[in-house]
Amino acid sequence: MSTLIASRRYASALFSAAVEGGFLDQIVEELDVIKGVLHNSRDLVHALRSPLVKGDKKIHILEEIFRDSVGEKMFLFLKLIARKKRAGLLPEIIDEFHILLDEKRGVINVDVTSAVTLSDEQVNDLVARLAAFTGKQIRAKMSLNEKFIGGVSVKIGDTIYDGTISHQLNKFRQALVSDNG
Repeated sequence: MSTLIASRRYASALFSAAVEGGFLDQIVEELDVIKGVLHNSRDLVHALRSPLVKGDKKIHILEEIFRDSVGEKMFLFLKLIARKKRAGLLPEIIDEFHILLDEKRGVINVDVTSAVTLSDEQVNDLVARLAAFTGKQIRAKMSLNEKFIGGVSVKIGDTIYDGTISHQLNKFRQALVSDNG
């Protein structure tokens, strides 16, 4: 089974249990704590992914690190994935969980790339327009690409809306070349 499929299954199971049990907010907070620890500790991630470290040892490691920062339900989940030899997928499980959480809350991630730094007013206007267009809350990740000359490119999921000058010039160039052929 691919790691993505396994990660989604465990994330989905945890998400469903948290929603049905009424402890979703608690799980979200605890996963954020775990994600922070994993982000700051390469050694921990390597130990969880290592086939040389046995499941019982992984459970012990997780217990030592998270004993005071997660509740019983989360710790049961951590023990389960360690026993099932999936502790190494914990970062991916957390990412998949957050995708499910965003879907439930109606939030989508959008990558916005512009040729120049946008003002706060421009960003707010763009986010408002994207929210109206998609009917969802927008979490925008802004970046720069000076090669664009001008304009903005917006990526929503697998779809790219390219309103950059460089894109328009390329389209114009292709139209000229095809007319001369």
